[in-house]
Amino acid sequence: MDTETQSHLDFEGAYERLSGVVKHTPLEHNERLSAKYECEIYLKREDLQVVRSYKLRGAYNMISRLNTEQLSRGVVCASAGNHAQGVAFSCRKLGTKGVIFMPEITPKQKVKQTEMFGNGNVELVLVGDTFDDCLREALAYTKEHNMTFIPPFDNEQIIEGQGTVGVEIFEALPDVDAVIMPVGGGGLAAGVGTYLRQQNPDVLLIGVEPEGAPSMLTAIEKGEPVALGNIDRFVDGAAVKRVGEKTFRVCRDILDDMLTVAEGKVCTTILKLYNEDAIVVEPAGALSVAALDAVKDQIKGKNVVCIVSGGNNDIERMAEIKERSLLYEGLKHYFIVRFPQRPGALKLFVTNVLGPGDDITRFEFIKKTAKENGPALVGIELSNAGDYDALLKRMEENRFEVIEINKDATLFEYLV
Repeated sequence: MDTETQSHLDFEGAYERLSGVVKHTPLEHNERLSAKYECEIYLKREDLQVVRSYKLRGAYNMISRLNTEQLSRGVVCASAGNHAQGVAFSCRKLGTKGVIFMPEITPKQKVKQTEMFGNGNVELVLVGDTFDDCLREALAYTKEHNMTFIPPFDNEQIIEGQGTVGVEIFEALPDVDAVIMPVGGGGLAAGVGTYLRQQNPDVLLIGVEPEGAPSMLTAIEKGEPVALGNIDRFVDGAAVKRVGEKTFRVCRDILDDMLTVAEGKVCTTILKLYNEDAIVVEPAGALSVAALDAVKDQIKGKNVVCIVSGGNNDIERMAEIKERSLLYEGLKHYFIVRFPQRPGALKLFVTNVLGPGDDITRFEFIKKTAKENGPALVGIELSNAGDYDALLKRMEENRFEVIEINKDATLFEYLV
């Protein structure tokens, strides 16, 4: 998509088409974050959208522009969850059939929500481990059944729809200085970024994606979209192996910075938003806020908008979110501990090795037949990350042989 094409994107027309269908989500000033980063931070609450994410905007904008014949044949999409819900809602609203392909690992909450929003108008097909896997199946099905494919990001009408988030931001805060946006395939960043840059050439536009799936950053570095090998699927709403051709060209031209954030930091942000602001976000929805530490010097004194892109977080994932956060913050550590061959070794470990604020969260003998002197898997949670070195020193002083599992990716994967 070249500059001329960008200028022809009809954001105002999309805004009109979506009127009365999507929710005009609030732009909320956050006092806690504003004080912390010495600027004025506003959260664009797309987690409060009808389907709890911005994806409805692009899906409805495209489907509503299909002709009668196309609507009669139905539509197909591939999605990690949020685009699926947007398509499902649009199918019900416009009275067309939808076949929706989702990865098998999609959180159950997103699957159930998609069924609910479709209300009998959609058929769900769970296939593959990633978005890219189910995308191949969806495209083949579309061709075989002569239906219309509704892409999640790499389409001008989708980009237009997502760009209406930017229309609402500018309407509520014309003097916005910086916008931080999550990036998966790039549709949101391309749409919002293009619209806001048209209104204010000096606005700072920052994209953020998960460290384990840096598809846009890699594309920018390589000069073209490339398919990543293995990706971390945890931030499922933004974990794609390859960004779109159109979205890449736009993001390459308009983004001032493209950042990655560790999945563990995303988890810490999710917990803080929940505990301190009573906001429920999914991992992709926390990306923009999680990036604030990385840009704190750039945003000081400015009006900053963080787009909270979605709130479809399965409650069953909270244990994993807490675990990842503790590991990232250096508060939880796993060891293989070989206890000395002497009586009272376990008692000695508890009384002499553990600090006053330390807690054993897991204890499991690895060698079941040698419990007197066999190795054990021990998980310890610290009250302060700075206590770790002292813990290791006490283990050494009391002659406990240990292997630090956190520092061994292979052991961690198999044992924890």
